[in-house]
Amino acid sequence: MSSSNSNSTEFRRKWDRDEYESLAQQRLRAEREAAQAQNQKVAPVKRELLRQRDYKVDIDSKLGKSQVITKTTPASQSGGYYCNVCDCVVKDSINFLDHINGKKHQRNLGMSMRVERSSLDQVKKRFDINKKKLEEKKKDYDIEQRMQELKEEEEKLKEYRREKRKERKRKADSSIDEDVGGGMDPEMAKVMGFSGFSSSKK
Repeated sequence: MSSSNSNSTEFRRKWDRDEYESLAQQRLRAEREAAQAQNQKVAPVKRELLRQRDYKVDIDSKLGKSQVITKTTPASQSGGYYCNVCDCVVKDSINFLDHINGKKHQRNLGMSMRVERSSLDQVKKRFDINKKKLEEKKKDYDIEQRMQELKEEEEKLKEYRREKRKERKRKADSSIDEDVGGGMDPEMAKVMGFSGFSSSKK
């Protein structure tokens, strides 16, 4: 019976403690290395500060044009606005402008959404540039104003010449009337109101 008892306890599985101890140590080591790797800060990607666009956004070149689009048409030629930086198509101009001014597009360009802080010298330079622009605009305005004045003078001169022509025509017409009224009886002319005209014939 003792032999059967000893055999009856043999069915239990025996664990190799050394093997599992080594496996546990390996797992702990791996977890520690992963935690250390996570704790080591990854050097942040240095992005450029946000700057003004130096090109004009083309949103009206396809305006009013029709195009046949098939299944094989590439995305850049399909309907809508294609962004080659992000490789996406936006359906209308408002959303396209929102996209190119948005975070995703700017990050793909390598820019952060932060704006450079201007120094005092940069502000002074900007004031000088704006002052020069205003002066140039004023000169252009002076030239435009002078041109306008010249046009007005020309118009006045033309109007003066027209008046002179009309006056000459009136004088010529009145001399013809005098010639016509000259053959009338002076009494009759007086009654009709032509008394102020003098006749050349006597």
